[in-house]
Amino acid sequence: MLISAFVFGGVPEKAVKKAFADADIYVSPSLLKEYRDVPMALASEGKIDAVQLEGLISGIASFVTNAKIVYPQKRMSVCRDPKDNMLLDCCLTARADFLVTGDRDMLDITALPFELKILTPKKFITEA
Repeated sequence: MLISAFVFGGVPEKAVKKAFADADIYVSPSLLKEYRDVPMALASEGKIDAVQLEGLISGIASFVTNAKIVYPQKRMSVCRDPKDNMLLDCCLTARADFLVTGDRDMLDITALPFELKILTPKKFITEA
C-alpha cells in the first residue's frame, strides 16, 4: 500500500494520512529492509520514473520516522506468498489491531492465530 500511496496517491494516500493521524504505526527490521530495497528495484526496472522515485523515498522516510520498531521473535507461516508473512510477524509482535493492504494474498486470509483485522485502504478509511 505504501508504494501506491506515495507514487499514485488516491485512496491509499488517504489511508496513510489517516494512519498517521489516528493510529500507531509499526515496522520491523524486515519491513525496513523492504522499504529500502523496493524503490530502487522499481526504478531500475523502469516501473517508476525519477520524480516518482523521489516521492516514494520521501514518503517512506516520513512513514518510517513516525513508526515504532518491533523485533518479531515468532515467525508466521499463514500467507500464500511466504514473503508476506513478515507483515503478520510484525503485526503479531506489535499486537496491532489492523493491517491495511491492497494485497490479495493478505486480504484472502480467513483465519489467524491472533486477533487482527486485515483491511483494504478504503475499508480502513471508512470502518476503522
